[in-house]
Amino acid sequence: MRSTEWIQRHQIAMYAVAVALAVGIGGGKPATAPLFERLITPVLAVLLYVTFLEIPFIRFREAFTNGRFMAGALGMNFLVVPVVVYALTRFLPREPVLLVGAFMVLLTPCIDYVIPFTDLADGDAEQITAATPALLILQFLLLPVYLWLFMGSQIASVVDPEPFLEAFLTLIVLPLTLAWLTELGATRSGTARRWQSAMGWLPVPTMAATLLVVIASQFPRVQGSIGQIAAVVPVYVAFLVVMPLLGRVAAGLLRMDVGESRALVFTSVTRNSLVVLPLALALPAGYELAPAVVVTQTLVELTGMVVLTRVVPAWLVTKPPEPISIPGTAPEE
Repeated sequence: MRSTEWIQRHQIAMYAVAVALAVGIGGGKPATAPLFERLITPVLAVLLYVTFLEIPFIRFREAFTNGRFMAGALGMNFLVVPVVVYALTRFLPREPVLLVGAFMVLLTPCIDYVIPFTDLADGDAEQITAATPALLILQFLLLPVYLWLFMGSQIASVVDPEPFLEAFLTLIVLPLTLAWLTELGATRSGTARRWQSAMGWLPVPTMAATLLVVIASQFPRVQGSIGQIAAVVPVYVAFLVVMPLLGRVAAGLLRMDVGESRALVFTSVTRNSLVVLPLALALPAGYELAPAVVVTQTLVELTGMVVLTRVVPAWLVTKPPEPISIPGTAPEE
C-alpha cells in the first residue's frame, strides 16, 4: 500500500491524536497558548494551499456546470443554515460574546476536512472539492451581512472590516494564487511537477497540525470559562442533528444520486471553525471568549463527524433519495 493511501485510511486516528495532544498541551501547559495562537494564520494558509492544490483548476469550471449540486450546496449553506442558526440561537443567553462566536462559526461552511469526511462516507468528495472556492468566497462576503442582520447595530461597533480583508487576502487570495501558479508550473516544469506531487502528502498531516495549533491555543480559555461556554454545546449538538436531516430532504427535492446526496449532507453540517478563528481573535476587548466559543464547536463537530461517517451511509442515505414532488408539479416520467 502506498504511504499516501495509508495516511488517507488512518486520517481520523491522526486527527484524534492531534486533538488529544492539543488538549494535553492546552490543559497542562497553558502558558504555551500565545505561541500556538501566533501560528494559527500561517498554518491555515499552508493548509488551504495544499487543499487548493488538490483541485485541478478545470474543476472550478466544472463545478458550475453541475447546477443541481451547486444550487443545493449554496442554498443549504447560505439560505437554510442561517434560518436554522437564528432559530437555534434563540435558546442562548443574550450575551453578545456567545452570540457572535456561535454566529461566526455556524454561518460559515467548512472547506477543508469536509472533503475527507465526505470521502469516508462514500460521498462525492470531488463535487465538494470543486465547490470549495465558491463556498469560501461567499462566506467571507456574507458573514458580515448575517452578523448585521442577526445582531444589528450592536455588531457594527464590534466587527472591524480590516481583519476580514486581511483574512480574505491571506487565507483565500494568496493560497489560491500560489496553487494556481503551482499547477501552471507543473504543466511546464519537471521540478514543479515533483513539488506538486510532494505536496500531495501534506493535506492530512497539515490538517492534524492545524487542529493541534488551534485547539492548543484556545483550550485554556475553554477550560477557564467552561461554565459560560457550556451554553453553546446543546446548540452545536442540535445543529449536528438537524442539518443532516434537512440535507437529506434537499437531496430528494433536487433528485440527487447517492454520492451527491451524501456530499450535500456533509457540506450542510460541517462548519468552518478553523478559518473563521482569526476573525474571532481580531474582535476587540470584551470578546476574548469568542475564539473559545468557536473552538468548542470544533470539538463537538469532530465527535459528530465520526458518528456521521457511519450513520449517513448506513441509515440516512443508503440509496438514491425518493424524489419529493413539489405541489403543482407533475412527476417525471
